[in-house]
Amino acid sequence: MDALWVRCVFLLACCCASGLGSANKCDEVRKVFQLRQIGPSHLLPSNPRPGSDLQVCVSKNSTCCTKKMEERYQVAARRDIQNLLQTSSSSLKFLIARNVAAFQESFEALLWQAENYTITLFQDLYHSMADQAAGPVRELFTDISLFLLGSEFSVDELVQRFFDALFPLVYDHLISPSLSGISPGHAECVRSLSRSVRPFGGVPGHLADQIARSGVSGKLLLQALHLGIEVINTTDHLQLSRECRRALLKMHYCPHCQGLTQSKPCMGYCINVMRGCLASMAEIDIHWREFVRSLEGLSARMHGPQDLEQVLLGIHRLVHDAVRHAQKNGPRLSAQVYKLCGSPSRKPAQSVSIQHSSSRESIPLKASVRAPGGSLANRRKDFLSSLRLYLTYYGGLADQLCASDLASNDALSCWNGTEIVKSYTLRVVGNGIKAQIANPEVKVKGADPVINQIIDKLKHINQSTSPPLALSDIWELPPEAICCCRESRSLNSAHWIRLKQEAAMQRGGTAGTVTMRTVVPVQVLVRLRGKSPESPN
Repeated sequence: MDALWVRCVFLLACCCASGLGSANKCDEVRKVFQLRQIGPSHLLPSNPRPGSDLQVCVSKNSTCCTKKMEERYQVAARRDIQNLLQTSSSSLKFLIARNVAAFQESFEALLWQAENYTITLFQDLYHSMADQAAGPVRELFTDISLFLLGSEFSVDELVQRFFDALFPLVYDHLISPSLSGISPGHAECVRSLSRSVRPFGGVPGHLADQIARSGVSGKLLLQALHLGIEVINTTDHLQLSRECRRALLKMHYCPHCQGLTQSKPCMGYCINVMRGCLASMAEIDIHWREFVRSLEGLSARMHGPQDLEQVLLGIHRLVHDAVRHAQKNGPRLSAQVYKLCGSPSRKPAQSVSIQHSSSRESIPLKASVRAPGGSLANRRKDFLSSLRLYLTYYGGLADQLCASDLASNDALSCWNGTEIVKSYTLRVVGNGIKAQIANPEVKVKGADPVINQIIDKLKHINQSTSPPLALSDIWELPPEAICCCRESRSLNSAHWIRLKQEAAMQRGGTAGTVTMRTVVPVQVLVRLRGKSPESPN
């Protein structure tokens, strides 16, 4: 009799433990359902019911779920994961966005400072023409600002326009001065001669080269950071496949149907589900790593002629050099102007004002002297140090989400997709699309087209921010390793002639030989079987 009583008590305990012999279990499901705002409470059954109509949360036992609840759970599971993705990336996104704004503000501050230095130069040293020079100076820095912000300006042209406008002023005030200025018609003639008589020597070309080099680096940095934000926005709103949505439902909410509202998935189970759902995202990993490294390389090259801060704050010195060069060559320039424009016609004589005004407050020229390692360089260094912490972000995202938020840390029990167990026994697959062939939880059909597009953009920016190759690097490679990345043209005589000309320009010599440091763009690298610098054909 005692043995029979013990058996009855044991069977009753088992029924209660299974959960669905009691309406209280469904009451707990109802509370969680409403608390998480998954859907209206009338969707829940008042008592456990057969689950024959369920598609994912299938169970042999009675269930607290209906088909409508299952649909709502699937929406909730997708929402939960997207919220987790956005939360996990928020610090990275904030880091990049904050520094985009900071770099843009730094560029604007540097431009304002450099413009003031240049205006101050004229006010302090060439005061008779300072008011007239202020307009061309401001136009120059407006054009540089637009160039840095992405406008497709020709730097040579915008710099030359400034010096074109400066030449009549220098001619009128310093080379051939008088109490009355030259007439507008004669000033226009003098302006038109600027490019042929080259009154400022090589300064315009040198300045244009410096602005182009440093400006391109600055533009690339901003473009790369904007792309970084685009990558994060894309992955934050990843479109989950049907198979992934069903797997997330099974992992997150199917245990609720059995009254197990407090259970969490086993770690291995969670990793399989998340690596399957984020398989396309994991393909970003190698390109994201290269993205971070290429930004470090770009920043390391932004010194000397490629240091935007140094170049901008040195513009006034080059302008000063240009004006002195014109003064030094005054007699020659006067003769050329007289020959081509005739004797200068003067405006009626008028008193020359010594009052000079400016719409902006200027700062002393001596303020342009800066210690090595300017603020912009330090800001880049600090940013890249922080960004380096996210080098493996996409490669470890699935595991991080499971370890920090999703999976059970309880070594005694966890949900394996079917029931509560001590441990997950199926194989845990690796990261990436290829590894998902063996995934027992999620079927992955292929790469996400949207992710492929963002990977292509990362490849492009990584190529753009990579250092250029030199011919010396190319000759050291085996012929079969050197081929065109985007074209399949042969390297003909015309190409060799162009490379020789570029080489001559780089070293200031003739085009007879090709210097070993001639830079070759990646886009025109071609197969070089049997070719050498001395045998173009």
